[in-house]
Amino acid sequence: MKTLRALFVVLLLGIFSSISYAAPVNINTADTVALAEALNGVGPKIAAAIIEYREKHGPFQKVEDLVSVKGIGPKILEKNRKDILLANPEKRAKK
Repeated sequence: MKTLRALFVVLLLGIFSSISYAAPVNINTADTVALAEALNGVGPKIAAAIIEYREKHGPFQKVEDLVSVKGIGPKILEKNRKDILLANPEKRAKK
């Protein structure tokens, strides 16, 4: 019985650790894995599209620019707004 109880506790810990809070992500510097893990509704394919867009058009100037990426609409943007960070694009562009 103790073994069964211990197994149950381990399973619960595993479930709750997989639902852990994702830290905010900088969309101007993050890689595909970080974007996919931090943003709801964004998997590896959309994360790659974010990076491709960023490389083609330069750093995102504002969070709303994400809707220009194929696969990201207003609903995904609003779900993730609080988890999106921006580097200072002006400083980065001057380098």
